[in-house]
Amino acid sequence: MNDHRGDVNMGDKPDRRPSKLNHDLVQQAEMLVLGDLDKRPPLRVAALANLLMVSERVLRRAFQDTYGVSPSRYLRRLRLSEARQALLSAQDRIVTVTEIATLFGFAELGRFSVEYRAVFGESPSVTLRRACENKRAPDRSCTESVYVTPLRTTTAPIGSSEGRFAS
Repeated sequence: MNDHRGDVNMGDKPDRRPSKLNHDLVQQAEMLVLGDLDKRPPLRVAALANLLMVSERVLRRAFQDTYGVSPSRYLRRLRLSEARQALLSAQDRIVTVTEIATLFGFAELGRFSVEYRAVFGESPSVTLRRACENKRAPDRSCTESVYVTPLRTTTAPIGSSEGRFAS
C-alpha cells in the first residue's frame, strides 16, 4: 500500500509523537478502508473499530494522536486522494469522474466535486481532462476502457466485460 500521509494534508500534526501502537492501528484502519472499495461502501468509524476489535474512542484517539484529526475526516481525505490518483492515471483511456467517484465510495457526486475542488484546487473533470491531454501517447487512441480499483488498474477493450472489477 502506498504511504498516503504525504498526499493527505490535514493541517497541524499533534506536538507529541504518536505511539507505535496508535500508528499501527491507524495503518491497519487505512488498509481496511482502501481494500475492497469496489465490493462494498466505505466503512463507518463504528464498523471500522469493530473490525479492528477496539472501541471507537480508542480509534478516534489513535487518529487524533497520529494525524490530529478524526478518523472519518482523515479516511475521507484518503479516499479523495486515491480518487485523484485514479483520475491522474487514466491517461487516454475512457473513464468518467462518476465511475471513479463511486468506486471510491463517494455517492453524492456534487459533494465529491465541491470537496475535490476545495482540496486540490480544480474540479475532478479538469484533472481527468488534463491527465488525458498531458499523457497521451502518440501510438495509442482512446480504444480502451479503464477499470480502476483502489490497488490496481486493468484494461480491456471497450464493450468487453473482461477486467471489470477483476480480483
